[in-house]
Amino acid sequence: MLSLLRIKNVALIDELEIEFAEGLNLLTGETGSGKSIIVDSLSALTGERLTADLIKEGADSARIEGLFVLESSSFKASENLAKMLEEIGVEVEKTGEIELLIRREISRSRNRIFINDRLVTQGVLKKLGSFLVDIHAQGEQSSLFDVSTHLEMLDEYAKLEDLREKVAEIFSEFVAVKTQINQLKSKETENMQRLDILRFQIEEIKRVNPKKGEEEALEEERKRLSNIERLSALTQESYALLYENEESILANLEKVIRKVGELSEFDSEFKPYFQELQNSLALIEDLAVFIRSFRSGLEFSPERLEEIETRLAEISRLKRKYGGSVESVLEFLSNAQKELEMLEMAEFHQEELQRKLIALRDEYLKVARELHRKRVEFAQEFEKEVEENLKKVALEKAVFKVNILADESEEKFTARGFDEVEFYFTANVGESPKPLAKIASGGEASRLMLVLKTVAKTKVSKLAQAEESKTMVFDEVDVGISSEVAKAVGAKLKELSKFHQVLCVTHQPQVASFADHHFLVRKHFENNKTRISVQKLDSFDKRKAEIARMLAGEELSQTAMKHAEEMLIRVHEKSSNE
Repeated sequence: MLSLLRIKNVALIDELEIEFAEGLNLLTGETGSGKSIIVDSLSALTGERLTADLIKEGADSARIEGLFVLESSSFKASENLAKMLEEIGVEVEKTGEIELLIRREISRSRNRIFINDRLVTQGVLKKLGSFLVDIHAQGEQSSLFDVSTHLEMLDEYAKLEDLREKVAEIFSEFVAVKTQINQLKSKETENMQRLDILRFQIEEIKRVNPKKGEEEALEEERKRLSNIERLSALTQESYALLYENEESILANLEKVIRKVGELSEFDSEFKPYFQELQNSLALIEDLAVFIRSFRSGLEFSPERLEEIETRLAEISRLKRKYGGSVESVLEFLSNAQKELEMLEMAEFHQEELQRKLIALRDEYLKVARELHRKRVEFAQEFEKEVEENLKKVALEKAVFKVNILADESEEKFTARGFDEVEFYFTANVGESPKPLAKIASGGEASRLMLVLKTVAKTKVSKLAQAEESKTMVFDEVDVGISSEVAKAVGAKLKELSKFHQVLCVTHQPQVASFADHHFLVRKHFENNKTRISVQKLDSFDKRKAEIARMLAGEELSQTAMKHAEEMLIRVHEKSSNE
């Protein structure tokens, strides 16, 4: 909702501040009084282009400010709005309301836009503005010509919220699964190549089957086989010195032990040495036995040496390819096996996802077809009701059609179903209905929008919540219509204001009589300069005088005053009875 509008140094306006409220806000005044400047200023707050030509003569710069108050329901119903506000640094609360202060500053050299004092681009404002204000003016494009809104209006009228949510939920899951499949497919060739490499590497390591400590043992064995002659000579010499010679170490040691044993009988200090010598004797005997056994086992085998060399070469090759040690090679094998298992599972997972995608597509088509059937069913009812209401706003011969194009191809799946909905319209007898974008008359478009909005708003649904914070602006929606039709237009505006804040510029007293808040726009001359002011008509008498002026002109008559009073009383009584 637009709470406050400030305009400074724009065209003929020095400085202006208007406080708007919920309900129907009407602006009246003589032709050329400046009402269009106010509407243009509102357009600027939605991101429309501004030029330095708008700056008031004699001023260096101009400023337009609008304070918008948004309810939390707007964010719940529109994730896009909430996301956009968060992107520009506006914290969105789950409950309550937030204020958005939009400011546009224009000078002879630059144009700046601020939202809550944050500098933003015109593109950001234009996008945000589409959530805040919908302007319907003579010769101006509005959301009515945005085909994407047509489906929303039809669904709102038909109250298809639950079915829409179900379709959106299935579609979201469908897209998520399809994205996963596409991601897997995009890596399919790469994964296949990786699988081949991993399988080769695993097979190569497994074929060699290296063991921890094996390499060291093989190198020891190779060393023995390579030095068999030297080992044989050394063991023979060592055994002879230890045991075989007459003056062997063992024979001499036994003699020494006997002597020291006798000494220890005379002096106990020799006893420790006697014990150590006996231990040494046992050690040397063990060594002699080991050398004899080792020497008897020495046998040169060129086949075994070649086998060892081959095995060590295989292990060495694995180390060069997969790590600097057998431990590193085995770790590489473990990791490769895990990766292989993961990639093989990905192949299986893709097949599972494909089956799930087919099931989701079937489920989506089932629910989307039901949604399509409901749309077709309610479209005829909607057409009839819109045409009936168009008659009440001087479009008696108008033809309104809802064109629904269904395309069940997967490329056309959306969160809203597979339907494309477009409204067709003609106000002329004998002329085929055309897309709304081809409607020439801005007045016809405004009245059609008024009818569509009120017909679709029979009761409020969640689909409409995002729209409810939007301010609807109608500029001269009542051009060229009779007083009776103006009365019907006023009633429609009043009805629409139950769901939206409505701002309307009107020249019709019948429309003005429905106002919840009435503003009089005046142009006056002061010090040889033209000035524009806005006065809120906050009493019954002030409103009566303005409506009488609209009825009879500046020369107010008792008849006009009485007629104005009757109009206001009639509207008040009707509102009280509703």
